[in-house]
Amino acid sequence: MQLSKRASTITPSSTLAITAKAKALKAEGHDVIGLGAGEPDFNTPQYIIEAAYQSMQDGLTKYTPSGGLPELKEAIRNKFETDQSLSYTNEEIMVGTGAKHVLYTLFQALLDEGDEVIIPTPYWVSYPEQVKLAGGVPVYLKGEEENDFKITPDALAEKITARTKAVIINSPSNPTGSMYERDELQAIGEVALKNDVVIVSDEIYEKLIYDGNTHVSIATLSAALKEQTVVINGVSKSHSMTGWRIGYAAGSKTLIQAMTSIASHSTSNPMTSAQYGAIAAYTKEDGSVEKMRQAFEERLNVAYEKLVAISGISCVKPKGAFYLFPNVQEAVKQTGFATTDDWVAALLEEEKVAVVPGSGFGAPNNIRLSYATSLELMTEALERIERFILRHSSK
Repeated sequence: MQLSKRASTITPSSTLAITAKAKALKAEGHDVIGLGAGEPDFNTPQYIIEAAYQSMQDGLTKYTPSGGLPELKEAIRNKFETDQSLSYTNEEIMVGTGAKHVLYTLFQALLDEGDEVIIPTPYWVSYPEQVKLAGGVPVYLKGEEENDFKITPDALAEKITARTKAVIINSPSNPTGSMYERDELQAIGEVALKNDVVIVSDEIYEKLIYDGNTHVSIATLSAALKEQTVVINGVSKSHSMTGWRIGYAAGSKTLIQAMTSIASHSTSNPMTSAQYGAIAAYTKEDGSVEKMRQAFEERLNVAYEKLVAISGISCVKPKGAFYLFPNVQEAVKQTGFATTDDWVAALLEEEKVAVVPGSGFGAPNNIRLSYATSLELMTEALERIERFILRHSSK
């Protein structure tokens, strides 16, 4: 069977691949610690589960509008107003089957063949693949580790060409956990406005922020930037609802209408009961989100200190999300491996610790560790990593 050229260009998700391999080893009876998952290890709060269940009991199990229930859009609008003083209409919000699907739909609506999207590295693994699937061209802009992996306005300006359609800003970031400050966003926004470049602001981790830092959306900085920005968010990370698949976009009416039309021919609508759960998530908060955030912050602080004490490993301390993204270049060298990917494969084989190689994020000297696991397991995993390095270094 002859596959399309489009399908042949796609690189499988490295995060899903490592998670699948770890699960397979665990199923064989191995004591595997998986640090590859990109989802909270807490269950969805009970009040959300009950709201979704009640909706089914009430017979609310049919199709909904393609862009989401009006009640859910209203809850999202209130969330924007309360959290960020951003005002949107229902026509400026589109709900999809997870933030990933919303991003995919956005690029389908935005890009023509050959249009360029500037993607800062390290990046979330699906950004470049989604751009390619829409006929676009990923243009990578390195965020230097010395600058907390963040891009600068001057570097952005140098990458912009006549084909540049958009730039992606992910703050807090997957995989690095880095965050942009207000003045940094303002400077980046001015470059985007000057060159008529759409800003795709992925804010899915906005509720998981630590050490007293504050999330700033670039859309809040001026009316012009709000008009130029598409905000991507959802309940997956904030409310531990990854499997519920509810994400959304907020932006210009014209773009949102186009995205909704595309979704109407691909998914019909987001899962109905999940939408009612998401309404509850934003209207009946019971403190679960903050409790989860505090647990992640405790894990981060303990795990970070243990991690940077390991020989050959350095790490920029993340400010948000639930990932550590250490540089292991020295550890790879001193243990005699050719590449970080080889090092990661051996770590899983010998010590049964699953981490994601940074090559999948455009950063081959790094690895991603998720601390969306218990502190006990995280500590055990770090001890195994240290043992692995010491054993190979002594050879």
